[in-house]
Amino acid sequence: MSELTLQQIVEGIPKSLLNASDRDIEGFQKIVEETIKLREGHRNLQKMIKNFNTSIVRT
Repeated sequence: MSELTLQQIVEGIPKSLLNASDRDIEGFQKIVEETIKLREGHRNLQKMIKNFNTSIVRT
């Protein structure tokens, strides 16, 4: 699974978003923030599962 670069993300922003109102931008910002939280949570969950599996193997 490859991660997007910042440039790829910026290039993918539609012009409608660039011309959006402040309210729309705030909504988009909340979506981005929650996406980041979700991504971090997913990484943490993967680490927990890996650690759990490792501890079971040792037991």
